[in-house]
Amino acid sequence: MKRTALYTAIMLLTILLASCTGNGKKSDAYGNFEADEVIVSSQANGLILHLESEEGKNIPAGSTVGVIDTVQLALKKEQLITQKDIIRAKTKNIAAQAEVVKAQKAAAERERKRVENLLKDDAATQKQSDDIISQIGVYEKQIKSIDTQGITINDEIRALDLQIEQLNDQIRKCYIVNPIEGTVLTKYANAGEVTAFSKPLYKIAGLNDIYLKVYISGDAVSSVRIGENAKVLIDAGNGTMKTYDGTVSRISDKAEFTPKIIQTKEERISLVYAVRIKVKNDGGLKIGMPGEAVFTGM
Repeated sequence: MKRTALYTAIMLLTILLASCTGNGKKSDAYGNFEADEVIVSSQANGLILHLESEEGKNIPAGSTVGVIDTVQLALKKEQLITQKDIIRAKTKNIAAQAEVVKAQKAAAERERKRVENLLKDDAATQKQSDDIISQIGVYEKQIKSIDTQGITINDEIRALDLQIEQLNDQIRKCYIVNPIEGTVLTKYANAGEVTAFSKPLYKIAGLNDIYLKVYISGDAVSSVRIGENAKVLIDAGNGTMKTYDGTVSRISDKAEFTPKIIQTKEERISLVYAVRIKVKNDGGLKIGMPGEAVFTGM
């Protein structure tokens, strides 16, 4: 009987020590782990030709994981390029016309000087001088008209360039690029399905850094500071706790009622503040897993 009582006392002491931290202090707050999640959505309309976003798969940031059909966009781009080539051909013709008229004007200018010299010697009439000056004016108007046509054509080419660039942007958005390094949590679409702009394709979360979200009372929040170190504990089995080093990354600036899943009914009437603790994940921490926190300032 004495051995049984001694054995029972040792077990109770072990459980008591396991429920405390290494320095004998009980945890200051309790909560669950979460991660920064990103829902990757389609930026284009069309048939999904390829999509690699299997749940549980780790995807590097910046990698192309899928593509949406670009045939119609590519055909429209080719049409615009053809129109641009046709207009460029017109530009060459206009430039040739301008050179001809400028040459005619230059010849008329030489003729005007010759007539002026003859007029001084009474070898030409005033009408001949007036006619040549009038002809030069016609050539100048023709040159201005041709220049205006050139400006209009350049504007048309510029408008086509902008349309082509818009299509290039739309084609680029048909390629699904993963925004962050992380693990796929949920897959919403598959290859062979038709998607639309802003339709979710998959959800991904970076799990290298994970966060324990806990709640502390209003009278204790003043003891916690952003950037301070904290100890994060999880159940390691057999009544033991595993400890991680963490850093307080965010403290809510507004009080809220204690979430139902955290506390008892009586405690839910109290106002608390949400606190996020950043922890380096060694692979053992999962989203939704319960955890405990010990703050150095409390």
